[in-house]
Amino acid sequence: MRVQSWFPFSVDVCLNGREWLARQMDSAGIGYEKRDNCFVAVSDPVAAQELCLQQLQTDWAARLDELLNLAHPLHAELGKPIGQRYYWTATQTEFATDLCFKDKATLEALYPQFLHHGIRSFSSPDVLRFLGRVAPEHFCNGELKSSLKHRPEGIRLRHSVNGNSVKLYNKEGSVLRVETTIVKPGDFKVYRPDAEGQLKWQRLRLGVADLWRRGQVSQAANSRYLEALASVTGSTPLYQEAQTVCCPVFVAGKRYRALNPWSPQDGELLEAINRGEFTLNGLRNRDLRDLLYPGSASIEQRRRQSAALTRKLALLRAHGLIRKVCGTHRYILTPNGRRIVTALLAARRADIDQLTQLAA
Repeated sequence: MRVQSWFPFSVDVCLNGREWLARQMDSAGIGYEKRDNCFVAVSDPVAAQELCLQQLQTDWAARLDELLNLAHPLHAELGKPIGQRYYWTATQTEFATDLCFKDKATLEALYPQFLHHGIRSFSSPDVLRFLGRVAPEHFCNGELKSSLKHRPEGIRLRHSVNGNSVKLYNKEGSVLRVETTIVKPGDFKVYRPDAEGQLKWQRLRLGVADLWRRGQVSQAANSRYLEALASVTGSTPLYQEAQTVCCPVFVAGKRYRALNPWSPQDGELLEAINRGEFTLNGLRNRDLRDLLYPGSASIEQRRRQSAALTRKLALLRAHGLIRKVCGTHRYILTPNGRRIVTALLAARRADIDQLTQLAA
């Protein structure tokens, strides 16, 4: 804790959740191995995760007031004339998800693929949807940026949107960490009562009352990012992955043609459905129409375009690349579809030298 020694006597509190978790596990008798700020081994990961999630249920105002009494015992006397208490806010929160690999060599073999896929496929406009933001064409405030930074521990990949960010880096050799940092909580929503007591989706507040929601938002962003990264791994030859979509299929007695990822039309379609902005909420016919048929069009032309895209969506569903979100007109990539589409698009972007090196 740091107390400002002049009016208004602001107080800064820095809290490391992993140090807190280590003490929780010590009390619970859970064994672990800790290096720096990483747990590289835990005897009971399920119980440790439950303890970690309990942190989000903390009565933050009460706990911070207890610390305030220790660090700044005169606060009550100073605030008494105006009847003012300290209002606790979270100026920055970091929520990390760690994946522990068997050994350093295993992670080192995969990490360059993650970095390449992240910087090539997840540009900042795509990561907008990971962080719950609007599509790039409607985004006007703040800065979108992706960057690679060489650190003593390794290479860090960072995507930032208006100060909020998602980072990917390796730690202690065998730990892959994805971390969401929130400094502008107003970019996100929380379902809470308004001034009239009506439950509504409202802006996430800076105060500690919404810290539990920050945890939910951050964990969801980490999970979406990791799920997208997972599609880049795998040792199956490309021709085996492509066989399922590059051959005609029959569904309910109806024949659906093969996809040709190297043709301009099918290639653009695969590029469109793989955009990061559709990872969170899925895509609709109108979303694809705006991407594949840009520009103004008459009502009749738009009707024909929508009909053509309906057939394309049916084709993608028949090949198992997308599925419909129940009760909506939206579609999302299936896990198998994301892996296949990622592989095909990587092959589309690769040049002869890159393919020759991989084949060698």
